[in-house]
Amino acid sequence: MSTGSSTSTAAWSDLLRGSNGWLALALTGGVALHAVNVHIVTTVLPSVVGDIGGLDWYAWNTTLFVVASILGAVLSVRLLAAVGPRGAFLTALMVFALGSAVCAGAPSMPWMLVGRSVQGLGGGTLAALSYALIQVVFAPALWSRAVALVSGMWGVATLCGPAVGGLFAQAGHWRWAFWTLLPVSLAQALLVAMKLRPAEGQDQVFSRETGIPLAQVTLLIASVLAVAAGGLSSLLIVQGTGVAAGLALGAAAIAFDRRAKVRLLPSGATLLKSPLGAVYASIALLLVGTTTEIFVPYFLQLLHGHTPLAAGYLTAAMAAGWSVGSLLSSSSEGARADRLLRVGPVLCAVGLLALAVLMPTGAGLSANAFSALCGVALACVGAGVGIGWPHLVTRVLTLAPPDEAGTASAAITTVQLYGMAIGAAVAGLLANAAGLAHPGGTAGAQSAAVWLFATFGLAPVAAALLARRINSR
Repeated sequence: MSTGSSTSTAAWSDLLRGSNGWLALALTGGVALHAVNVHIVTTVLPSVVGDIGGLDWYAWNTTLFVVASILGAVLSVRLLAAVGPRGAFLTALMVFALGSAVCAGAPSMPWMLVGRSVQGLGGGTLAALSYALIQVVFAPALWSRAVALVSGMWGVATLCGPAVGGLFAQAGHWRWAFWTLLPVSLAQALLVAMKLRPAEGQDQVFSRETGIPLAQVTLLIASVLAVAAGGLSSLLIVQGTGVAAGLALGAAAIAFDRRAKVRLLPSGATLLKSPLGAVYASIALLLVGTTTEIFVPYFLQLLHGHTPLAAGYLTAAMAAGWSVGSLLSSSSEGARADRLLRVGPVLCAVGLLALAVLMPTGAGLSANAFSALCGVALACVGAGVGIGWPHLVTRVLTLAPPDEAGTASAAITTVQLYGMAIGAAVAGLLANAAGLAHPGGTAGAQSAAVWLFATFGLAPVAAALLARRINSR
């Protein structure tokens, strides 16, 4: 039996007009800032490495950013309970701006990694707050539209992120790509201070959930760092040990959460055989597949001679596909929504396998034909996630126990970020093992591209297999 929401989906006009419109703008602005930053960094990172070094630590820029984002996501509900929606948003914006300033002034890769970690703490909190407040400030009929709008902010990143990062990188001033985030953060803070005013009692859903699942979060972070640390070695035994330790620590976090008084995930979410558990697992697997994006600008510039701006925009096709797919599918209900949850992961896997063929050598195509097909493949990866995303998130909100609504909504971002963090860590390990840094150069990058995209295509395939459990009780 379908698990789709029994509430009819409202029109876009109901979400975007009047007080709902201001609330939507306040919620989506934080996600937009976070998403634009992701694309800025993806675009400028090859220039950063060329200036301050640190190719071996390339993937750690994403790994540490997302690890810190996990912590921010977990703390978001507790921050809401302590200082309310406006106070929580303003705190997250301040932390994000501080991290951006550190990145802008970084003299070396270690300082860049510090800045990225601080950015991640603020960005993860912003993303989690946006999802958590959807069910608080909007009626259930607006949830699917609101989720699509929030996730659709990655489309804003598609336009702004590569432009900001690419233009500054080509001009030789990559640091200013980070400085530009500061006035944008200030503008968002002013909007939140003036407009984010939920009605009295709307945030009571968070007041009962003030504990912090410290042990589970520590185990998840250790899981990611173990995999990433293994990737720093050229020895296969060390790499394998890192992966095994990471998986064991992740499993330990889930096992501990089942018995904990303060939960990281809502009841039933740690059981893969349950619909809610299958939803969370699918979210993580789909995000693992998308983390291949972090290496795409490097491959495009080194292997195919693209400029930073061109590489940034081509890479952003993945985010564009996610945004368009999410917005177009948000009105689907019932059996149609169930089909999208099955089709989406398959489309994502097809896109990744196409990149495994195209990216290393261009498959003998002309430059224009390669760019066009590469863009289509990247868009397919994103669209495969996007067309099912509103329905995955809505199922979390409807399947979770009512008294665990805050935990369930915050866990969406936590699981999403954990998938990204594990994906980034494994991507770095796999790319380095395939020769990205040693021997490096064209041959190393070609080998890394084949292994990276082909291997990561397995993650959405696993998500497709879980769709049957999501669509039946």
